[in-house]
Amino acid sequence: MTTPTRGPIRALSLTLFLFSLSVSLPAQAGWFDWLYKDTYTQTRYPIVLSHGLFGFDDIAGYNYWYRIPEELRRSGADVYVTQVAAANSTEVRGEQLARQVEEILAATGAEKVNLIGHSHGGPTVRYVASVYPQYVASATAVAGPHTGARMADVLLGMQQALPLTGEVIGEIVNAAVSFLDLISSGGYEQDSLAAMYSLSTEGSAEFNSHHPEGLPQDACGEAPEQASNGVRYYSWSGAKPLTNALDISDAGMGLLALLYLGEKNDGLVSSCSSHLGLVIRDDYWMNHLDEVNQIAGLTSPFETNPATVFRQHANRLKNRGL
Repeated sequence: MTTPTRGPIRALSLTLFLFSLSVSLPAQAGWFDWLYKDTYTQTRYPIVLSHGLFGFDDIAGYNYWYRIPEELRRSGADVYVTQVAAANSTEVRGEQLARQVEEILAATGAEKVNLIGHSHGGPTVRYVASVYPQYVASATAVAGPHTGARMADVLLGMQQALPLTGEVIGEIVNAAVSFLDLISSGGYEQDSLAAMYSLSTEGSAEFNSHHPEGLPQDACGEAPEQASNGVRYYSWSGAKPLTNALDISDAGMGLLALLYLGEKNDGLVSSCSSHLGLVIRDDYWMNHLDEVNQIAGLTSPFETNPATVFRQHANRLKNRGL
């Protein structure tokens, strides 16, 4: 006959045994840490971030990708923040990025990388994926101006109409971005006029004729996720220039958005121009700076946090085996 207390005693003994196991094993084999490890963003290949026009990697601890690398790393991602010329042609920036990718591959032993570029960083990562597909598992463009940006067309038109004035302005801008490059330890030559041409409708069409991978065949369309070169292409962008009353950059984004005459845009890039490969979304409640969690995380409280969008994409890459 079973005594009434034997069942509770057995349950208590099992609980104590499991507790002692959880306490003793971590010190010996890391079992407890392994059991609860967060691997949501742990991709097979390193994630490499490439900034846009007038961008940088880090200035006195302030990152272009505000808190995004940290959010990716905390769940297992291996993340590298790169720096190329703040202002130069897509091809020049692409070669600079390719050299850094080679260094990352050599340092990590990885076979490939997952490239993510914001703004002019979008065409920049496309260049690397097109010319060096053996290095690249995926290329993602965040608000990349793949068919050009209206502001670049305006500035290029002014330069062509007033060559001398345009050259003077170009030299002033080059001096400013050279200083930006200097304090962020870049050391690259700057050419703002070459950058403007690359970002214009004319320059983008020329670039696309040489590097068509991932581009939709129809305007504002979508391309297959995997291109003929074996690289997977993705894109997303915002469509709301005004997002946070506390953000001093919103006023500028709102004014620049007027150049698009009502066409959906994020303040600098139209939604249709941002399309590349698998289009995740082109209508986030974000402007061009919000997409990289700027300024200092002041983004719309009514939209998914930009860092979360990056985390979701890393998980997407992870689930694709990338």
